[in-house]
Amino acid sequence: MEDYIKLETRNLEKELLHAQEEVKRIQSVPLVIGQFLEAVDQDHAIVGSTTGSNYYVRVLSILDRELLKPGCSVALHKYSNALVDVLPPEADSSIQMLRPDEKPDVSYADIGGLDMQKQEVREAVELPLTHGELYKQIGIDPPRGVLMYGPPGCGKTMLAKAVAANTAASFIRVVGSEFVQKYLGEGPRMVRDVFRLAKENAPSIIFIDEIDAIATKRFDAQTGADREVQRILLELLNQMDGFDQSTNVKVIMATNRHDTLDPALLRPGRLDRKIEFPLPDRRQKTTCVHDDYVKDELIRRCRS
Repeated sequence: MEDYIKLETRNLEKELLHAQEEVKRIQSVPLVIGQFLEAVDQDHAIVGSTTGSNYYVRVLSILDRELLKPGCSVALHKYSNALVDVLPPEADSSIQMLRPDEKPDVSYADIGGLDMQKQEVREAVELPLTHGELYKQIGIDPPRGVLMYGPPGCGKTMLAKAVAANTAASFIRVVGSEFVQKYLGEGPRMVRDVFRLAKENAPSIIFIDEIDAIATKRFDAQTGADREVQRILLELLNQMDGFDQSTNVKVIMATNRHDTLDPALLRPGRLDRKIEFPLPDRRQKTTCVHDDYVKDELIRRCRS
């Protein structure tokens, strides 16, 4: 009896080793990136591929079903399209998140002038993240989003970097045009991924530069591309309405053409604070030149 048990144990170990090698072989071939849409049952699911088509596929039995959430990125087998792996949110290369130890090396002192803009940004973004209890004591809701607008080269992006460097929040930076993808549905999915990533790493700041690329005033779209851009805007509006003040997620948007933005984005409750960045006046120009001169002089003396 003992010999029989030992023999069966060895056979089971061989089968286990063979199964593990088979799983490695399946996961080692070039895989296709897709999107998990919904689970049909324990072993089957509906996924969307990068070709724009949806497939009814099998799910690898060893996968943790708790990781399969609608909208997550998954790896599909090259030939059978079977779902063989779940990718982490960071696997989406179009979304870049900077953690507190990877922040831009920019401080408020590096920005010449813009005294009023600095104060408004700190009140609207930095203070709610660092001293949120003050707003609760007063009984008011802090601004949910901030719009920076003005001519190019007036310090909008640099001030956003300074805010990120002076808080302990994670910093997610995207450009509006990055949401416009080749296949239908990819843009709204990216918007959902950005806000999901921000919530998972709260406190966090979402900085969307050139927001006018996806948030212009809506019109009767005649082409598929225009309709897709409007769907991206609708998803953005939905996501901004979908998180409350307790999540510690702040949104900063920047644009050179604020007059073209959709009114629904500018209403209170979404972008509560609008900050103008005008061309620098004589005093601000003098401050910028002085700061640059002092910095260059210090570098020159250190080198000599």
